[in-house]
Amino acid sequence: MNLGSSESLAAYAARFGLKQSSARPSLRKYLQEVWERRHFIWAFASAKNIAMYSDSRLGQVWQLLTPLLNVGVYFLIFGLLLNTSRDLPDFLPFLVTGVFMFGFMQRSIQSGSKSVGDNLSLIRALHFPRATLPLAIAVVEFQQLLLSLVVLMIIVVAFGEPIGLHMLMFVPVVGLQLMFNVGAGMMMARLGAFNRDITQLLPFVTRTWLYLSGVIFSLPGLMTSSHFLKTHAWVSELLKMNPGYVYVELSRHTLLGKYRHHVQHHLAGNHSTSQLWIYALIWAVVALVAGFMFFYRAEERYGRG
Repeated sequence: MNLGSSESLAAYAARFGLKQSSARPSLRKYLQEVWERRHFIWAFASAKNIAMYSDSRLGQVWQLLTPLLNVGVYFLIFGLLLNTSRDLPDFLPFLVTGVFMFGFMQRSIQSGSKSVGDNLSLIRALHFPRATLPLAIAVVEFQQLLLSLVVLMIIVVAFGEPIGLHMLMFVPVVGLQLMFNVGAGMMMARLGAFNRDITQLLPFVTRTWLYLSGVIFSLPGLMTSSHFLKTHAWVSELLKMNPGYVYVELSRHTLLGKYRHHVQHHLAGNHSTSQLWIYALIWAVVALVAGFMFFYRAEERYGRG
């Protein structure tokens, strides 16, 4: 077909209302498209959850065995051999809470970084908002967390923690952490989509992050006993702002009354629960908005090449 020298392909397409199939829609339309696919996100996540352990004999039981085995290793090394549990009431619930909640964040970010690269055939075959992929990964990890929380609550109650209304505050903690996970997962999804080396590096980054987040030891206690942290107050402030620490510590404060009282009575000068709530809210909102916008701006580039 001869379009003539005076009319470019772009002008011809515009004249007949033709649009690029992979063009990024407006933000409002994009959000609407993501919302319309909420049932797909849940179904995709559920199917992925079921298929994840389909090749193993124990199947879905590994969703609980994996974090519990990690707890066992950390308890043996840090609780018994290195004795980091000294002066901490009920170290096992303290440790289980930390491992489960940090693991929720860790897996969401690591799996989110692979969400685009692992689904290239789907991206190239169908037209849909790519944000549904990291969102589905976040739902996968949330579904696994719900199962883990059953075990966590059994352990907490078994160690004599009374069930009370204060435990309801654990719900907003999980909600804020989920918001943070979604945003951070979307950031890593875009980075991982164009540089697969990111997915190889992340396990080492998140492992270091774990040790900086007070998962296997009491960070408020360390701030009290460490000469370095006493003389470098800015380092302590950075550690307290760390989102890994913020969500883990808030979870412990809402579920573990003995630990909460221990921190408030013995380490009050190094810790403020209200400050943690402020950090948790800021991290959740900033990560979700920034992560979504960062991912959205590369929408038309996913799956190319």
